[in-house]
Amino acid sequence: MSKFQFKQFSLEQDRCAMKIGTDGVLLGTWTPIENNPFSILDIGTGTGIIALMLAQRSSADQIDALEIDEDAYEQATDNFENSPWNDRLFCFHAGLDEFVEEPEDEYDLIVSNPPFYGEDYKSSNDQRDLARFQDAMPFEDLVEAAALLLSENGIFSVIIPFKEEENFLVLAAAYELYPLKITRVKGTPTTEIKRSLLAFSRNIHTNFPVDELIIETARHIYTPEYIALTKDFYLKM
Repeated sequence: MSKFQFKQFSLEQDRCAMKIGTDGVLLGTWTPIENNPFSILDIGTGTGIIALMLAQRSSADQIDALEIDEDAYEQATDNFENSPWNDRLFCFHAGLDEFVEEPEDEYDLIVSNPPFYGEDYKSSNDQRDLARFQDAMPFEDLVEAAALLLSENGIFSVIIPFKEEENFLVLAAAYELYPLKITRVKGTPTTEIKRSLLAFSRNIHTNFPVDELIIETARHIYTPEYIALTKDFYLKM
């Protein structure tokens, strides 16, 4: 199935190496928007799913997305144009390094579901590897770009492997970005923590919330917390 149908929009994904998955949906639903962002940037947008979810959730006037892969860029652009929010969404075909060379704007919200598999995960599909792979966009480049492009009261939000959480927090602190909220994600109650959802701001918060999200208790039996997060998007929630 190349078409993925959500409650308020649908996406084509046949030209994207990275298909729509739980990570993108989690980031799109979990990302804090309490600062009422006027401008949003989605770095490495793929199908455009996170930008589209944030268009549905927020009243942001300007939602920019960045995609280096040509096929994915074209697909995201089509998905944006076919959505109810096409006047607010725009995709740039560029790498992060090119984009930050001449920053046009500051953003009130920056999100990224970055590529994150190390060397040992290379497959025979170069396009998929580029989409999944840290050497396409190292975490340091991502954090440095966020620090450069984030507005004074902006929020920077990512989903990464849990094993990378500690390093990512240290890296962010080096660029004076401090945790605002952390949620650690487990597939089921008995499996180990797999992902970390991290939100940062320029202000130091001493008592920021740290919690855990379990996706399902058994196959396709979703937890109330996961349903609450995703019910505005998934058709069957």
